[in-house]
Amino acid sequence: QVQLVESGGGLVQAGGSLRLSCAASGNTISINAMAWYRQAPGKQRELVATTTSGGSINYKDSVQGRFTMSRDNAKNTGYLQMSSLKAEDTAVYYCHAVATYKKFGRAEGPYSYWGQGTQVTVSS
Repeated sequence: QVQLVESGGGLVQAGGSLRLSCAASGNTISINAMAWYRQAPGKQRELVATTTSGGSINYKDSVQGRFTMSRDNAKNTGYLQMSSLKAEDTAVYYCHAVATYKKFGRAEGPYSYWGQGTQVTVSS
């Protein structure tokens, strides 16, 4: 199985920066795709950034130019660098990954996994 462990959230003033991490543990062989979502209080979960099948990254319009998604394949870890944060960026941020893992010497998957979420609070 694969577990996604998120870190890096916290409280920051408007205009500040945070970097979220999403580390895949367990017998992960590879991460096929990764995305970041967020959910603000009273709102539905929304897509923030995602990789495409062509290898590019798509961002939600409101974060374009401020957020950067990246990945370290050797560490099976994804990152979301957030800059010029605004109060409306306040939410619980979740990473999502489609990953393959090893079980009894065989590759299993790919399957879909979610991180536990990390709170990002931007004070204005």
